[in-house]
Amino acid sequence: MMKINKEEGFTGLEAAIVLIAFVVVAAVFSYVVLGAGFFTTQKSQEVIYTSVDQASSSVEILGDVYGIGDSGASSTYIDTVRFTVGLTAGGSAVDFGQTTITYSDASNVSKLSLQSDTAYSDPDTAITAGKWAVVLVKNSDATDLLLENQEQFTIVANPIDQITTNQEFHLDLRPAVGTSYTITRTSPAKISGVNTLY
Repeated sequence: MMKINKEEGFTGLEAAIVLIAFVVVAAVFSYVVLGAGFFTTQKSQEVIYTSVDQASSSVEILGDVYGIGDSGASSTYIDTVRFTVGLTAGGSAVDFGQTTITYSDASNVSKLSLQSDTAYSDPDTAITAGKWAVVLVKNSDATDLLLENQEQFTIVANPIDQITTNQEFHLDLRPAVGTSYTITRTSPAKISGVNTLY
């Protein structure tokens, strides 16, 4: 007697199992690939935003930079440097409590330390040699050192070294976030009580 083997049903079932396995493996693989792609895109976006924050300066000088003589009209050297800063258009707030100022000239480099953790309200406040301070806040009643939109800080820096006639010097403002801002000026040939520095 002849035995008939009918395996058509088993073949269909095996094909269905293999098809389901391929679909599951493809779904898992595509999920992993898409997840890696989204993660890479997110990291790239984060790097771009951080780079823009680090590369852009939020601070700009408003008006002139003044050198204040040591003894009025009969001054022989510049004792302190006074200038006003504000935020650039669209710039984020800058914490001057975390900002460092460095003074340099042809022969010296010195880091000036912050004299006070709060802003003064008198632009004629005496600043100790080797220090700097915010002596006046305009467009705000705040006394903190966070420079925000529309605010203006008048800063007085008192370098350890005397700035004599025709001397070029640099003040480098380095906020905690963002690029530094360098002020380069030259003292005049004749020093008086208040000198506009160019």
